[in-house]
Amino acid sequence: QVELVESGGGLVQAGGSLRLSCVLSGRTFSSYAMGWFRQAPGKEREFVAGISRSGSITYYLDSVKGRFTISKDNAKNTVYLQMNSLKPEDTAVYFCAADTQLLPRTEREYNYWGQGTQVTVSS
Repeated sequence: QVELVESGGGLVQAGGSLRLSCVLSGRTFSSYAMGWFRQAPGKEREFVAGISRSGSITYYLDSVKGRFTISKDNAKNTVYLQMNSLKPEDTAVYFCAADTQLLPRTEREYNYWGQGTQVTVSS
């Protein structure tokens, strides 16, 4: 059974930075592509960033390109989301997701999900 546990959320001022972490347990981490999604109040969950199983391919939501960086440490079973130049519109619950597919991008393509971590950006 795959378990994902996120950490690193919090309250930050606009322009600040946060780094989210997500640890996968229960299976071989290097077999999974990983993704980050977010859901703001009253909105649907949206894809933010994804990374391939090897970590060699990354892809992003257009609005976070150049500000967010996803990375993967297979030795630590951990995926990270470094978020810089944060904006109030980045406020949301951020979810980590995993799947064995090649480059999953939609909610439907991910089978495993964490509980989420709150990120709040004040103006």
